[in-house]
Amino acid sequence: MKINEIYKSIQGESTYAGQPCVFIRTTGCNLRCDWCDTTHAFYEGREMAVEAVLAQVEASACRLVELTGGEPLLQKEASLLVTKLLDAGYTVLVETSGSLDIRSMDPRAIVIMDIKCPGSGMSDAMRWENIEALRPRDQVKFVIKDRADYDWAVEILGKYPVLAQRVVLFSPVFGVMDPRHLADWILEDGRPVHLQLQLHKYIWHPEARGV
Repeated sequence: MKINEIYKSIQGESTYAGQPCVFIRTTGCNLRCDWCDTTHAFYEGREMAVEAVLAQVEASACRLVELTGGEPLLQKEASLLVTKLLDAGYTVLVETSGSLDIRSMDPRAIVIMDIKCPGSGMSDAMRWENIEALRPRDQVKFVIKDRADYDWAVEILGKYPVLAQRVVLFSPVFGVMDPRHLADWILEDGRPVHLQLQLHKYIWHPEARGV
């Protein structure tokens, strides 16, 4: 499989934020979000055998692993890698855009699925059938650029009642959306969602790689 980078850092997102985590970033993405912060993963990377990836993760001495991208589900070996990590006792997060079928993922993994808001320019790429395929432990993320994105996200939550049974993360586009505004809107609505900040960008430089 083609790997952009493997590194150990502090998990900056999801309900696992703040915990040490090993990130396996794959190469390639089928989307081009306007606010993308990992464009280096579109093409850069090297071919690695699944066993070589597992060995590098094991050397990190960390039990939380995230498979991310790019879009990791583009890699045909992604499901095998996730299952092998789970069999080895790791907690595995899989971050995906929601544009590809998530049903191939081992049910023991925790899928963190991005529902692309209009501000991303990619909302038409969403595979809506994935919402019904979410398992109880899975999480859903909306990256919000402005008030229009917020209102759209709220509309989606109303359209798909099953999302009320999942962890829902609202994340402001870093450097574009003032998180205070997003916090105010959530409080005004009494919306039962998690306000998510990209913790790693506040700890290190926003454009730093490998963190």
